Amino acid sequence: MTRMTLSNAPKTATIDDARTVSRTLASAFGDDPMMRWFFPDDASRETDLGRYFTTLFTRQYGLHGVCERTGSAAAFWVSPEGADKAVPDADTIQELVEILGDRAPVFQQAVMAAAEHGPAEPHWYLAVIGSDPAARGLGHGSALLRSGLAKADAAGLPVYLESSKPDNLPVYEHFGFTVRGEFSLPGGGPVLWSMKRDPRTA
Repeated sequence: MTRMTLSNAPKTATIDDARTVSRTLASAFGDDPMMRWFFPDDASRETDLGRYFTTLFTRQYGLHGVCERTGSAAAFWVSPEGADKAVPDADTIQELVEILGDRAPVFQQAVMAAAEHGPAEPHWYLAVIGSDPAARGLGHGSALLRSGLAKADAAGLPVYLESSKPDNLPVYEHFGFTVRGEFSLPGGGPVLWSMKRDPRTA
């Protein structure tokens, strides 16, 4: 069992944490197949990912989601109550288009494809979770997962996520998720796995 330390104890992420959160997630997703598909340029990927996650956090999930962080990881969750609000408005979409450049259509197709596979029932959605590669194995991601799952369990609701990284599937399965489907992103993109975890009672 990984010991909980002060640095990996989850706490609420506020907009003031945007720089730290975006930098952490940019490092975490540098080798993620879907993010490499959206941002294929090795030289600019980390910078572009930083801008991408800053936008998602400050304009979308940080306002209408449940966002937590540790010293080296961050997670964005969406409860059923926030689902209608935690969608990008026109200004956010425009900002993302500018960041993605000519990859914007690929991104839009991927979002639409993923939405078709989401559950219809009320659920918590784990939109983003990642830890700095330098801190992997120290329990940061696990601490954030446990924190969010506890909230979903308290509400008696399932949790849904998508992952494009095969190595992450056993980790999520360890926390009670099961694969409910897999599909390739349009235009020759990577495979995305949809996973669900039913609520647990104490």
